Amino acid sequence: MNCKQAGLFLSGATLLLSLPACNGIFEGIYDMPTSETGNEYGFILIDEEARTGRIHINATDYTEWHYVDLHDKQLTTTQVGDAAPETWDFAVHRYDTKTNGGTVLESQAGSFDALTVPESVSGEQWTADEWTTDRITVDMSQMMDGTILYAEDYWNPCLSRWLDVDTSTMPPIYTLSGKIYLLRLKDGTFAALRLANFMNDAAVKGYMTIDYLYPVE
Repeated sequence: MNCKQAGLFLSGATLLLSLPACNGIFEGIYDMPTSETGNEYGFILIDEEARTGRIHINATDYTEWHYVDLHDKQLTTTQVGDAAPETWDFAVHRYDTKTNGGTVLESQAGSFDALTVPESVSGEQWTADEWTTDRITVDMSQMMDGTILYAEDYWNPCLSRWLDVDTSTMPPIYTLSGKIYLLRLKDGTFAALRLANFMNDAAVKGYMTIDYLYPVE
């Protein structure tokens, strides 16, 4: 599956890239930021010898995709609807994820050192991206009127399980899986990812901290 798209078709009539953030009555519920933090973003805490590191992403904006290139340790942010960068391995939209022609496995390992040899996992256990029309939320400003705008795009249901958001109650309940996810890239190499946090130091949600091991050998 090739997840590179020249553009995304948007559900509904038209998506304006200047969509308003979820604010007002929902500002406290969904923790949209009121000011930028001073945290460092991109690839940090890199240990070349151990092949590990951390990726910190400001994913608070519902109108942005954040594309991660594990090979060159690059993070590229684009607007929903814009073309993806030329090279990338997986991408994050708020808490949603997609891969660039890859597949994902939810492991039972408690640490990177305890991972199963990826080549020993049968093909049917890996999860490919799916096309979705009702997962990638881009505007919740009309939620009180029963309207939520979504973008049509690929989405990986396995990797996106790294954070469960239960909206059946208000405020929503957020639960980290704490699990390590193996990502099989389209070039045949493997990465291991774990979502370590989804908030910043001020408890504002949408700040994603991802620990990685790449390549998995």
